[in-house]
Amino acid sequence: MASRRAFVKSAALLSAGALVSPALLAAPAKKYIGLQLYTVRDAMQQDPAGTLAKVAQLGYNSVEGATYTGSQKFYGMEPAAFAKVLKQHGLLMPSSHYVLGEALNNGQPTQGTILHGWDKAVDDAAQVGAKYMVCAYLFDSERGSLDHYKQIAAHLNKAGERCQKAGIQLCYHNHDFEFAAQGGQLPYDILLKETDKNLLKMELDLYWVTKAGHDPLALFKAHPGRFPLWHVKDMDKTEKKDFTEVGNGVIDFKKIFAARQLAGMQYFFVEQDRTPGDPFVSIKQSIGYLKGIGL
Repeated sequence: MASRRAFVKSAALLSAGALVSPALLAAPAKKYIGLQLYTVRDAMQQDPAGTLAKVAQLGYNSVEGATYTGSQKFYGMEPAAFAKVLKQHGLLMPSSHYVLGEALNNGQPTQGTILHGWDKAVDDAAQVGAKYMVCAYLFDSERGSLDHYKQIAAHLNKAGERCQKAGIQLCYHNHDFEFAAQGGQLPYDILLKETDKNLLKMELDLYWVTKAGHDPLALFKAHPGRFPLWHVKDMDKTEKKDFTEVGNGVIDFKKIFAARQLAGMQYFFVEQDRTPGDPFVSIKQSIGYLKGIGL
């Protein structure tokens, strides 16, 4: 996770109940196979338009933004300009990642985060056409005790209210640290219980929850309809349990996708935090597997 922490931090420094739209509650009208753009982060930094073109050529028709930077832009572009590039390549961006913003930069808050500059972030997300905004990651200093997770839950409820006013659903993306028990309780359970289920839903990362020793299906049964977004990434068969291409590891995606209605899944995004070589080779293999099982 060191590389992901560094990326999210550097990007940040550089720069629903009755009120939820019916469009959020209905299944997408067409099949979407999405890619989390963190997988091709280096290419996105160098040539975002060209990278999106390559992603679309491989068969992906939706993407998820890796982060909305402190400059309050999408990959260096204003929302309208970025939306135009997406449209040119036939891509939808239904979701984008954000950070909490409790961690400071040299004592100063970073804008475009849940705690700082959230109003503009929501307005910009709406302009791009996002239906979901996701709290992507908690830095080490933002975790702490169960009481602190309760404070985070309060922040998420408030941010979710603002999203709801714009017709957007707030979600929370897990790693494995939320499943490290404290006094017999899981931080992930605190986030689920202390937030309004209509203000905060979850983006379930299938790799991290599996690596933490928990069953996605059990979560779906305990909290039906609360998991509209998934990260589809596989875990290899080695002792290290590292990232690998979808279909190349130990996670039973057929079984999990069979429960998508119970979960409330609307969109999913292939993600591979590290690839053994060219990330475009890896994401081509992943989409090939998913299409092969009928997705």
